[in-house]
Amino acid sequence: MEAKNLPPLNYIEDKKVNEIIRFYYELNHLKQIYRKGWLRNVPKEKCESVADHSFAVAILSYFLAEKFFPELDKLKIVKMALIHDFCEIYSGDIIPSDKISKEEKGRMEEEAIIKIFSKMSKGKDYIKLWKEFQEESSEEAKLVKQVDSLEMALQASVYENQGYKNLDEFFDDANKKIKDPLIKNFLKEINKIRRA
Repeated sequence: MEAKNLPPLNYIEDKKVNEIIRFYYELNHLKQIYRKGWLRNVPKEKCESVADHSFAVAILSYFLAEKFFPELDKLKIVKMALIHDFCEIYSGDIIPSDKISKEEKGRMEEEAIIKIFSKMSKGKDYIKLWKEFQEESSEEAKLVKQVDSLEMALQASVYENQGYKNLDEFFDDANKKIKDPLIKNFLKEINKIRRA
């Protein structure tokens, strides 16, 4: 796992603290974990963290839902977007070049999400919400899943405009995953502002 520092939870492991404080120390590791796919083209000191990505997905998901999908549950969308990559606290940011099967990746991530939320008083609700996202079993989950890819394309366009090259794979991946016509139009617009 590519990370800036050790997991912050290590610092308080033997201390008795409120579950919210312990949870914060656990989730703080997302600020430490690099979005590994970028590291082939972007130096570590400029690379976003998993927390950076999750925050952006939550903001984008909320504003897109508010403007274009008013019938959807916005609180559910924000919660889902915020926790969608929590599993990476323990599984790390698994990318295709890691050569881990889809089934094994799913198993590792589910194990991690259960480890995180099973200690929380409302943890079962968050595990259920995370699974809903993974399975895309609601309209909210389908939106967040596509915004997850849209945000990756947006970040790739930012990196290109900062001078980093060879990011076509991220646009190609987003293009494959995004199906909603409205979100597909955003992707087309992003392609127009790409730096060659």
